[in-house]
Amino acid sequence: MSYDIHLEFIVPAKPEVVMQLLTDEKLLRRWSGGEAKVEKRGGGNFEMFDGWVYGKVLKITDKELAYTWKTTDWAEDVAASEVHYKLEKDKEGTKVILNHTGLPNEEEMNEHKEGWDDQFFGLMEEYIYSMKL
Repeated sequence: MSYDIHLEFIVPAKPEVVMQLLTDEKLLRRWSGGEAKVEKRGGGNFEMFDGWVYGKVLKITDKELAYTWKTTDWAEDVAASEVHYKLEKDKEGTKVILNHTGLPNEEEMNEHKEGWDDQFFGLMEEYIYSMKL
């Protein structure tokens, strides 16, 4: 059985700003509160939240980003999941369509669903409002 998440968020910033927030290491560190690494090329390394999550960049364009996603909490033999973002211009900023596929179990799916809202896009939105981006 596949455990997948499909979510949509409205982020109050232009698509190019949202992509910077997702891929610029300095900005990632600022809004997430932890160390981050993004090598902006296919096959490049990706890390966030002080290395708690890591993976490889699968795709990066102006409007799309995808990478593998595995946390240090998962057993070594658990396959990485995949995160795909699609950015669309919206009257309120950017509509982010998020697909997180291949999570290892229902518990992780539920925890990640909450985490995407609170610990990812919630933090990003707080940063945007604090910086008036």
